[in-house]
Amino acid sequence: QVQLVESGGGLVQTGDSLRLSCAVSGLTLSTYAMGWFRQAPGKERELVAAIDWNGIVTYLADSVKGRFTISRDNAKNTVYLQMNSLKPEDTAVYYCAARFRAAPAYDLWGPGTQVTVSS
Repeated sequence: QVQLVESGGGLVQTGDSLRLSCAVSGLTLSTYAMGWFRQAPGKERELVAAIDWNGIVTYLADSVKGRFTISRDNAKNTVYLQMNSLKPEDTAVYYCAARFRAAPAYDLWGPGTQVTVSS
């Protein structure tokens, strides 16, 4: 059974840092591209960062460039999102997602973790 489980969310203040983790089981992580998405109340889900199976960062949203970093450790079956200099507009539920190499879309999702940044 494939599972993606996010952790590391919480309530922080503006300027603080958080590191989100996505623990993956039931698949060979090294054959999947991974992404971090977020959805704020009343807004559509958006892609924040993506990394391919070789560890190459393929996408970073303009709104988080210079502040967020995506990385992966295939040996630990874990993907990370390091978030620095957090802003209130980063408040959202953050989801990790997996996409098999040639697949056109992400089709495996975690349940999400809440990140709240107070001003």
